Amino acid sequence: MMDLTPGKLWGLRRMADENGIFKMTAVDQRPPIKAPIAQALGLPEAPWREVARFKGLLIETLQGPSTAMLLDPHYAIPHGLGRLSPTKGLIVTLEDSLFADPPGGRLSSNIDDWSVAKIKRMGGDAVKVLAWYRPDASAAVCRAQQEYVKRIGEDCARYDIPFLLELLVYPLAADADQTRDYVEMKGKRADDVLASVAAFAGPEYGVDVFKLESPVNAAAADGSAAVQAVFDEMGRLAGRPWVMLSAGAGKAEFRAVLEHAFAAGASGFLAGRAIWLDAFGAYPDWAAIRAGLRGEAAAYMADICALADQKAANWAAHRCYGAGGAAFKPDDASFRHGYADFGA
Repeated sequence: MMDLTPGKLWGLRRMADENGIFKMTAVDQRPPIKAPIAQALGLPEAPWREVARFKGLLIETLQGPSTAMLLDPHYAIPHGLGRLSPTKGLIVTLEDSLFADPPGGRLSSNIDDWSVAKIKRMGGDAVKVLAWYRPDASAAVCRAQQEYVKRIGEDCARYDIPFLLELLVYPLAADADQTRDYVEMKGKRADDVLASVAAFAGPEYGVDVFKLESPVNAAAADGSAAVQAVFDEMGRLAGRPWVMLSAGAGKAEFRAVLEHAFAAGASGFLAGRAIWLDAFGAYPDWAAIRAGLRGEAAAYMADICALADQKAANWAAHRCYGAGGAAFKPDDASFRHGYADFGA
């Protein structure tokens, strides 16, 4: 059974609606936004103002139905935090979008000059980290990724802030479909996704919520019992609240993935490109982008939010918290005596 400390409990409540459903929008993407802008402008690097402008527009147009938004410290926070309603949960990215890619697999690292302590200090409700993981990567790479996640989990426990861990499988050198893009890996194996979840489900990693990719290619989420069984197993292995990520899937594909995930006990979604990528395709026509976000993107967001309302599971009622669900402990006058200061 998992007991939630006061800060973690409050942060998780801030991220969800009154029914315990996560409807969270990701605005932290960096390469998937920077690369198209640079290409459209014919520049080697996307101008900071252009990237920040788009992220600010995402915050303005999509925060309404969102219970929380995921922002990055490069662009979204300095340019857009003032536009985010204080009624919305604030999830902040910790990991760098650049990763080391030695022969044995990928290695994640933090954004330079950024930390769990700073996220807590600035008022963040949760820390999000993407860890690339392949269970069949080299032993040294797997160990390094495990140690990286464990350190973050320890920091989140120290500063009493929820830890949201995103896992993505990726192509190894011997795989046929090579890409460094932040997209679903073609030909991914369900066993690799499931083994990745199992690898980080132990208490030593301190994960509060898993942000997971579909265990099958999104196009294969066909509503069948066989596919549902794989999602069910992923939920069982997670052993705590979990949400789905979109990994660049199309709107119809991601909705089908959500149907499977909610049937397996997922408590919502944390998605970005499935919601806003079509509108972004109009860049650099800002009027068309805004119209697309207020039109098709908003309609899609309303649709998947309604689906979550109907079918997603209340995170606080997850079996990992025991029969009474997530609750404040100790709920008596002893609380202040046992609650430790930072670093204590």
